[in-house]
Amino acid sequence: QLVESGGGLVQAGGSLRLSCAPSGRTLSGYVMGWFRQAPGKDREFVAAVNWNGVETYYSDSVRGRFIISRDSAENTMSLQMDSLKPEDAAVYYCAARFTTVALTLSIVANPGWYFYWGQGTQVTVSS
Repeated sequence: QLVESGGGLVQAGGSLRLSCAPSGRTLSGYVMGWFRQAPGKDREFVAAVNWNGVETYYSDSVRGRFIISRDSAENTMSLQMDSLKPEDAAVYYCAARFTTVALTLSIVANPGWYFYWGQGTQVTVSS
């Protein structure tokens, strides 16, 4: 129900921009998140954005390097990733949930809280 794009191979220090678009629905009213999973590791929270794009949340490992945003007109959500490091390499997943509750980092960082997921896009960072 969500489709990610924009993954690929980049050198350390480089940039990538991931996008997430819904299949057959609007993102209006949905909280959107990015998670990543490297081989042998648990799925890890990266960033999230509230329904109107005003509130954003980041993991400590990406804060200051990644920017999450949403474009209501285009019905998409993006993750701009700069200053990439080899440890950023993973499959990146977007996730969504419609909610009206007040958000906290602990809520949006929990992968079990989301209802919808994409299939993932691979990000590889060479050193």
